Amino acid sequence: MTSDPQPFSVSSLRPKLMFETAAEMAGRSDWPYRNARITLRDQGGEHEAEYTLMGTQSPDVIGDVVRGDVQVAMLNPSAMLTLAVRGTGPFAEPQPLAAIAVIPSDDQFAFAVSEASGITSLTQVAEERRPLRVSIRGAHDPSTALLGNEILRTYGFTLDDIERWGGHVSYDQPLPGHPLRLGRVASGELDAIFDEATSTWVNRAAGMGMRFLPVDGSAMATLTTIGFRPNVLARAQFPALQSDVPTVDFSGWPVYTRNDTPDEFVTAFCESLEARKDRIQWESGGTPLPLERMCRDASDAPLEVPLHAAAERFWRSMGYL
Repeated sequence: MTSDPQPFSVSSLRPKLMFETAAEMAGRSDWPYRNARITLRDQGGEHEAEYTLMGTQSPDVIGDVVRGDVQVAMLNPSAMLTLAVRGTGPFAEPQPLAAIAVIPSDDQFAFAVSEASGITSLTQVAEERRPLRVSIRGAHDPSTALLGNEILRTYGFTLDDIERWGGHVSYDQPLPGHPLRLGRVASGELDAIFDEATSTWVNRAAGMGMRFLPVDGSAMATLTTIGFRPNVLARAQFPALQSDVPTVDFSGWPVYTRNDTPDEFVTAFCESLEARKDRIQWESGGTPLPLERMCRDASDAPLEVPLHAAAERFWRSMGYL
């Protein structure tokens, strides 16, 4: 494939003007409106089909994809897509979804409590019905609370139970490493932070005395059965930890669709992604999307659901599979 400019077409000027301008706006650090919804339809009205792409990580869009209102969307983490396809966790039945690719993102879910709380395990929280004051990510990343609850449920309680016991759960927007959140722990306002994005906060939290609770044993066995992956908060990565802490994986940003989305559209999407990959910054430093490893299972890009048939054919034709 090539990323050479396409021949000029007057009919392409209007959509390209809007797409490129929206991409620039969404890339500004001072611009909060970043959830993109793009609908492509036949300009002349000869074809009834239309295709909608959603640049959001919200699990709420899964329903839109299943209904066919949206053809391509994204999620964080990969575990959410696995649970949806298996019909486990928050999903009452298997959802007819397939992956197109998975953007690598190495992450874990962490359960940290203050030293003053005296808590050493999630089992203790359930047995003592501890009224913790917990901070977790809010509406900006609803998967965090949704999957966090699934993990806690294997220990016999949920975030709602913590509030019923007299505790409080605050759904906070800033990343867990933000001074407003860690500062509330230091001041005694919070007892715990349950969250992901571990690279931004685990070492600092451990350095200020927070204890990280393991997810292991029968709880981990149950979680693995329904579609979660084990992971570890490694002391080699977070030297302020006293030792490695087993926990649940929160890696990967899958790009997904319905498993019966027309092959023609999925192939066109993959071709276009390949052609523009150098323009899509994947991480700091301007690194382009590593498509050659985004269609294969990896520790930082879990892929435990089938690829859409057309996507698999295309990635195989590129030599990626």
